[in-house]
Amino acid sequence: MKKKVRVGNIVLGDGNIYVQSMLNIPYNDVEGNIRQAIELERAGCEIIRVSVPSVDAVRLIPAIKNEIKIPLVADIHFDYRIALKCIEKGVDKLRINPGNIGSDDKVREVCRACSSYNIPIRIGVNSGSLEKELLKKYGSPCADALVESAMNHIRILEEQNFFNIIVSMKASSVPVTIDAYRKLNSICDYPLHLGVTEAGTERMGIIKSSIGIGSLLCDGIGDTIRVSLTEDPVYEIKAALDILTAVGMGRDSVEIISCPTCGRTNINIIELAHKVEKATENIHKKLKIAVMGCLVNGPGEAREADIGIAGGNGEGLVFKKGEILRKVKEEDLLKALLDEIDRI
Repeated sequence: MKKKVRVGNIVLGDGNIYVQSMLNIPYNDVEGNIRQAIELERAGCEIIRVSVPSVDAVRLIPAIKNEIKIPLVADIHFDYRIALKCIEKGVDKLRINPGNIGSDDKVREVCRACSSYNIPIRIGVNSGSLEKELLKKYGSPCADALVESAMNHIRILEEQNFFNIIVSMKASSVPVTIDAYRKLNSICDYPLHLGVTEAGTERMGIIKSSIGIGSLLCDGIGDTIRVSLTEDPVYEIKAALDILTAVGMGRDSVEIISCPTCGRTNINIIELAHKVEKATENIHKKLKIAVMGCLVNGPGEAREADIGIAGGNGEGLVFKKGEILRKVKEEDLLKALLDEIDRI
């Protein structure tokens, strides 16, 4: 049983998987950070992280928190004073590595302040910044090295009687990421934040994240996720929501299934599927929609869909759970589908 950790107005370990992203606007552009945070929240982001590289950048915390309803996380490296200032300004979670913010006294001070404000700490282990002694011991940032690093950081906090902890261990290698999380999950009961770091641009980044995050979610591992892309972070939210939908964990989300087409197809199913996807992208219902290119086999092949359409030879069918509802002209298929969705 995972520990439950409160982050602002949500509780990690409550059975839900929460979607995160990170602001990428320069910290001195306060208004730009606020605009991006609002945009991410509207896109479906449930936890936002912001880099706080200096004491001056702490002003971002109240400025952003005043404009959003979701939890805000401060990402801090090395300087414990920044952590203390962020706590004072009302941040909902810290992302730090206790081993690199200074002496035991400094760690103790941060833990004491977090305890006073009931603020959790996320330990963020990254393959690209693994401790030198672990790299020497293992020869590479392998899964065992990541797990040992995470456990070392956990012990530092636990020695301060601090247990309000979340852990992440990210590698740019998908197999290493999966292996590390599986191993840590077997020995650690703190909530886990999943992600493949430095995954790349949209195309490869989504593929790597889908395999890494999706595999772990199917194992029952993970409490929050971030799809890390070298893109506008709104793309991260869309991809994360799609991953959750694909593994059956989406909330109020549309899943579209469509046939890959073949020589029997007599309708532009590729164009139609894209139109359906566009027309339903803002529908907040848990629905599986089928777009099929064969009048004969389509309804049966997609019988698990809540609603669907199949077309060919100038006409089409609207069906529900494999049962045909009505026949329409091919050009009326999209409208007929949307009308049925409205009735659900």
